Amino acid sequence: MKIKDIILSKAYTGFFFDDQKAIKAGAKKDGLFYLGKPLIDGFTTIRQKGEAISIQIILENGDIGLGECAAVQYSGTGGRDPLFLADDYIPFIDKYITPLLVGEDLNNFKEIAEKYDKLKINGKRLHTAIRYGLTQAFLSAFASIKKVTMAEIIREEYQINDKEYKAIPIFTQSGDERYDGVDKMILKEADVIPHGLINNIDEKLGRDGELLKSYIEWMRNRVLKHRVKGNYMPIIHIDVYGTIGIIFNNDIAKIVDYLTDLEKTAKPLKIRIEGPIDAGNKQETIEYLAKITKELGRKGSKLQIVADEWCNTLEDIKDFADAKAGHMLQIKTPDLGGVNNICEAILYCNKVGIGSYSGGTCNETNISAQVTTNIAIACKANQVLAKPGMGVDEAFMVVKNEMNRVIALANRKR
Repeated sequence: MKIKDIILSKAYTGFFFDDQKAIKAGAKKDGLFYLGKPLIDGFTTIRQKGEAISIQIILENGDIGLGECAAVQYSGTGGRDPLFLADDYIPFIDKYITPLLVGEDLNNFKEIAEKYDKLKINGKRLHTAIRYGLTQAFLSAFASIKKVTMAEIIREEYQINDKEYKAIPIFTQSGDERYDGVDKMILKEADVIPHGLINNIDEKLGRDGELLKSYIEWMRNRVLKHRVKGNYMPIIHIDVYGTIGIIFNNDIAKIVDYLTDLEKTAKPLKIRIEGPIDAGNKQETIEYLAKITKELGRKGSKLQIVADEWCNTLEDIKDFADAKAGHMLQIKTPDLGGVNNICEAILYCNKVGIGSYSGGTCNETNISAQVTTNIAIACKANQVLAKPGMGVDEAFMVVKNEMNRVIALANRKR
């Protein structure tokens, strides 16, 4: 089936672009705004509206493949590609990529996804957001052609033999609404809660970590008090953006002692801590996380470390996995570029016995969330992120409903 036309349109995401460097440096908030000057190139304010680009692939039979180019909330830092603005990149796609796509014959998803994921223009690979959206559209197009779910396309292409499609635990995120957000999660009976956005030491973590500990204690009590079902025991998963390393000067022994104290506080709920250290580069971050993971194991702790910063590309994920730098790796879907890399990353983590968390960002769209949910189901990830946005209800609805639809349809065929 050949591509007849490409239609591009500006899109909006479920959240914002935030200058992480400025926020970590202590930028103050005024409502939803951050005050002060941005520190990352391309930002005009510390927080600005999230943008994306919709790509519609028009096939010769009239079917349409839909994908959306989106980039993470914290673009331009942690080894990621620069800020992705629609007005900058729509002309680029029109000029350089559309002429290549029109007339392209769609025969094999994996083959064409890898082709465009590796494509270079003027000696440079395409921005991760473009690769992300374009390969979503390819996958959507193949599902339309074959009249099956996107999950079924992935299982066929990657030779995943399991014929049953099963639900995956969903991780909901609260953003700055860390208290009302948790109440929503308890009402929804979300599997994993609350993310928490612990990206500021003075306001959210505490100089000795006391604020985070108090928050975990509150959350544990809130779950046990208000759960409808007595067996509802969500996993607590907190993203701290390297701030624990900052307050303890990257001292492994002190960090591990603090983490085990958090574990005791969370009981009887299980707990994960994402990004306890960000060393400012990939290799040192791997080394630190591997040491923390090993030391927690030596102490008999069940707390799990989740890697995020500097674990961006498929190669990065393999390096973190091989080094056992964490118990679980976030596969931050927009950072991998082509969605084919998401498949490879989940399957690799599963193969080597490390947790596969099909994540992403609040700054995505409903379309990218639905596509990556199909992939997570097909590849049997251990956890999937509710996205886009930080409102809990909307993101949980998008991912949970897509998951239930896909599972019901694929299993009915079986």
